[in-house]
This record gives sequence, structure tokens and C-alpha cells, in this order.
Amino acid sequence: MSAQNSAGIQTLLDAERDASKIVQKAREYRTKRVREARDEAKKEIEAYRAKKEEEYKKFEAEHTQGNKAAEEEANKEADAQIAKIREAGKKSQDKVINDLLEAVFNPRPEPIAA
Repeated sequence: MSAQNSAGIQTLLDAERDASKIVQKAREYRTKRVREARDEAKKEIEAYRAKKEEEYKKFEAEHTQGNKAAEEEANKEADAQIAKIREAGKKSQDKVINDLLEAVFNPRPEPIAA
């Protein structure tokens, strides 16, 4: 009976060893799959980031050009207004100078109403 027990124990030990190998292979496979999944996720994230960065650059370029055009238009309008003011000043310049000189050289005192 001890030979039979010994054979049974040996069978159990062999089965345990085989089960350990199976569990070890499953752990290795799981670890490999986790690494692969992590790498795939990194690639997807990087592709998404690159796509969004490109979209942002395109958006920024389109809107920056619009701002530049608006700024140029505003500058043109401001320059036109400044030119009008200078022109009006040139037209009235002689009269203003004469009025100032008249007021300085020919004062007309007026009483202050209290």
C-alpha cells in the first residue's frame, strides 16, 4: 500500500507542479497584457494630444489673422481721424493765433458778477 500511496503522492506533486506552471504562465501573460495595454494607451493619448495641438494651432492661426486685420483696420481709422484733426487745426491755426495775440495785447477788462 505504501507504493500506491507513494505513487498517489507523486501524482499530486506532479499535478501541483503543473498547476504552478500554469499559474506562472497566466501571471506572465497578464503582466505582458498590462504592459501592452499601457503602451497602447500611451500611443492613443499621444495621438490625441497631437491632434488637439494641431487643431489649437489652426484655430489660433485663423483667429490671430482676424485680430491682425481688425487691428490694421482700427489703425487706419485712427490715422484718418488724426489726419482730420490736424487738417482742422491747420485751417483754424491762424485764427486761433490771432485771437490769442489780440487777447494778450488788447485786453478788455470785464467786471466779475458776484
